[in-house]
Order: sequence, then structure tokens, then C-alpha cells
Amino acid sequence: MNRETEQLQEPGDPVVIRRRWQVSLVWLVPAVAALIGVSMLVNAWLSIGPEITVAFSTAAGLEVGKTPVKFRDVTVGTVSRITLEEDQDGARVVATIALDKKAENLTRADTRFWVVRPRIGSGGVSGVDTLLSGAYIGVDRGSSSIVRKNFTGMETPPAVAGDTPGRSFILRAEDLGSLDIGSSVYYRRVQVGRVTSYRLDEDGQSVSLQIFIDAPYDRFVTTNTRFWNASGVDISLGADGIKLKTQSFATIVSGGIAFAAPEHDPGEPAARDARYVLANDQAAAMAPPDGPARYLRLRFNQSLHGLSIGAPVLFSGVDIGKVVSITLDYDALKRQFPTVVDLQIYPQRLGRILKKPQQPDLDAQQRIAGFLGEMAALGMRAQARPANLLTGQLYVSIEYVPNTPKVTFDASARPLTFPTVDGSLERMQEQFASIVGKIDKLPFEAIGKNLDTALVELQNTLRVLNKTLSQVDGEILPEAAKTLRGVQLTLEAAQGTFGAAAEMLAEDAPLPRDLVQTLREVQRAARSLRVLTDLLGRYPESLLRGRPDESPAPGIEQEPSR
Repeated sequence: MNRETEQLQEPGDPVVIRRRWQVSLVWLVPAVAALIGVSMLVNAWLSIGPEITVAFSTAAGLEVGKTPVKFRDVTVGTVSRITLEEDQDGARVVATIALDKKAENLTRADTRFWVVRPRIGSGGVSGVDTLLSGAYIGVDRGSSSIVRKNFTGMETPPAVAGDTPGRSFILRAEDLGSLDIGSSVYYRRVQVGRVTSYRLDEDGQSVSLQIFIDAPYDRFVTTNTRFWNASGVDISLGADGIKLKTQSFATIVSGGIAFAAPEHDPGEPAARDARYVLANDQAAAMAPPDGPARYLRLRFNQSLHGLSIGAPVLFSGVDIGKVVSITLDYDALKRQFPTVVDLQIYPQRLGRILKKPQQPDLDAQQRIAGFLGEMAALGMRAQARPANLLTGQLYVSIEYVPNTPKVTFDASARPLTFPTVDGSLERMQEQFASIVGKIDKLPFEAIGKNLDTALVELQNTLRVLNKTLSQVDGEILPEAAKTLRGVQLTLEAAQGTFGAAAEMLAEDAPLPRDLVQTLREVQRAARSLRVLTDLLGRYPESLLRGRPDESPAPGIEQEPSR
């Protein structure tokens, strides 16, 4: 209250004191703190994302409040609770995950979750970084527009991320073999994809594999592409030697798939999730398509030891199928046990011989039955033949057999039963055994003794002949040489006489002319005799062994050709 107020008031009136309200600075601190708290609450409320549950078979590596959830190595949530639940399939672990607000798009129906741990598999080693940081939950975002809150986690990481460019295809195989999730897919020995999943078909007769081919290599998969199992090592022995084929060392360990298209007919680009058949090897994959299989039954009245399931069936040298079963039957009338062999044949391998334009209204089974009936009427029969004489393995051959009796072929029977004849293997074995028995009966010991006696006699004869030749060389030949030298001297004297007489005669008269001609003949004969005596004088043994040199003897003049 100021003094002016006190002066204006009259004595005795009550004093009214008016105070002005002032804000103290002390209250500013809690107000700011409250404002910050409210803003934090609002921010936390605005940043809270959806809460989802993911079911796993085990909680190994998961911890409440510590295990993060990562999408492309970015933390987008945390495990907030872990519970154990019972369902019709048994107990399972359910992890409740609190996602961030920015991770709302991860709640799509086809989003995949899995626990990242250190793993060693056919595709290599993964999750090594978790040895230090610990396990975490990986996320692969889906593309569906449907939102879900409950998910089932994967036991293994997906082979391909959902947004990876490329296309997937389905392969059907008889069995899985050495293939597994993550096995590589090759095109011209270049890795272009991988196996993403597999499952057993409902009928239990085959396995369906899903593969993923990365872009831009997926354009090489066409409607005529052939796939084959490239696992392990393919060794073949042919006319040009041993061939060893394999895609890479990794396929030997973890398996692999290769594909290619025929160069003459590559086909059009295939659609996504197109279905193909996985062949066992490249040769089977690149062969013409077999088409549907048909069954044929054979009945043999002989033992088929050596014929096994899977043995080939040849029709005029062309492989058209294989043996699928071998069973025994009993014939009460003949009291025999015939062998029933069931074949699986592929008529499409026969080519155009089954396509008859004059019978367009017949189905495939009727055309096959009619064709086999015609062949049976012409003398074609099924026969078990040896494929290898050393191992005794047999195969089935359908060929023309001459002079075979006619049989009745029932084209309406199911399965079709084709006539057979006994094979020649048993006859060959009997003939071979007979030959071995005859050889065993030969008296080899007596023959050997007779040969020894003959050799001794021949040796004695040669010894006597050698002695005789030595006597001829030492005694007879020197005397013959002396005699021949005397004859040579006589002939030389006669030659001189006849030469002088010839010169004395005139050559113009007929008589002298004939005489001169005769003397010349005698002269040439004497010269030849002299040469002979010279040769025998130098080589007396030539009387027995012949002249040592085939060249003309010196001193013999060749007569001029007339």
C-alpha cells in the first residue's frame, strides 16, 4: 500500500490490501519437464509399430528384449515376449515381435521370417557374423496386399530374396538324389540359379523341385529347354576312349542341375513357373521325347538267369524300353515254371512307323496293338540274348526269327502279350561245354611222347646228312674239279683247230658256209663248256647247292637279238 492511498482514506474505514499475482520461476522447471514428457509420450505413441507373432520350432538363440529383427541388416523391431503354445501338431515356440512404425509394410501375408544362426550346408557357410553379435530374426518382405499378424517361421533361410529379379520354374524328378536347397543351376557351366525348394508329390511317385534363374539368364529358358541332373561324375567308355564329364567340383559335393535347348529348335521364352522333367543325364535329356509309356508282357519257357530289372529292350537294334518286373508262373499241364517278364516300352521312339494315315480314328493303344499283331504274324519274336558273355547279362531283343511257327496274337489283352522264342544262350553254353569236354579227352600225354620220338629221329637223320655232305666236300668235289680242268684243256685245243679250219674255208661256197656255221656253233659250245668248267673249278659245291651268284658268269657272250 502506498502513501497516497493512506491519505485519501478516512479514519475508521477498513483497510483493503490488494496483492497482484506473480508467477514464480520455480514452476517453470516442472512445466518444461512435463512438456518434454508429454512430447516423448506422443512421439513414442506415434512411433509404435504393429505387433506380430512368429512361430518357430525352437527358441535357440532368442532372448526377450535383446534379439533384434533385421531387414536387409537394418534393425526394424525387437522380440518382446516368448511363449510356448500347444497345437494339433505339438508344442511350438511363439515369439512376439514389436515392429517399428516404419516397418508396417513387413506385415504382408507372404513375408518370411527365420532365425539367422551359424550354418554349414551344401551351399556353404552362412551366419558367421552371429558368432559375435548373437542370433537375430531375418525378414524377407513379401509382395501380397493382405496384412497378417501371425506368421510361421522358416527353419532355414530362403535361397532367394523376394525382390530378386528372375523367374522360377518347376522340375519333376524320379528322386531327389544329391540335390538340396541351394544346389546350383548351370547354363554352359556358368552358375545362373539355384534350387529354392522341393516336395514329394501327392502320389509319392516323384519329387517336384522349384528352381530360380537369375535375370537376365532366365531368358535362356525356353519351351524346348531340357534339364538334367549334373551331380557327381559321368564316366563313359566308347569307341574313342574314356570320357569324363562334370560341371564343377561343387556339383560333386552338393549336386547341381544343368540345362540347354536343342540348337536346331530352341523354342520360345518360357513362362514363369513352367514345368519340366529332370532327366538323369545329358544324353537322356537331349534325346527325343519318349511320350507316354506302354506295358508289354513276355512269357519265356527257359531260365533267364542274367536278366535283371532295368535291362534294355531293343526293337531291330533300337532301344525302346526296359524290363520292369520278372516273376515266375506255374504251368500245371506241362509242369513247368515259365518266367513272366513285364516291359515298359515307349512307342514314340519308333518314329513314324506307328503313324498310319489310313487309320486316323484309332487311338494310340489300338495302333500299337495292331502294329505288334502285324509284326507277330510276319515272324517277329521276343528273345533273351546275351549282352556280355563274361558277365552273363541278358537283354530282350525283338527281331525277325526265320522258320518260326505261327501263333495267335490277342490285340485286346491287357497288358499285351507278345510271342517269344527261346534264346540261343543255353545252346551256346551246351556247345561250349561239349567242345571243352572233347578237348579234355584228347591224349595230350601220348601226343607229347610221339613228338619227342619224332624229334630224336629227325635229329639223327640230320646228323647223317651232315656227315655225307662233309665227305662230298672233302673227297668227291676235288676229283671232279681235276676232271673238269682236263676237259677244259681239251676243249681249248679243239677250239683252236676248228678256228683255223674255218679261216681256211671260203665263205662264198654253200658247203664251206655251212661248215663255217657249224664250226662257230661248236666254238660257242666249247666256250660255254669252258665257262662251266671255270665255275665248277672255283665253286665245286655249286653242283649241289647251285650257283652262288645269280648274275651271268663272266666270259659268256650274249647273242645279239636277231
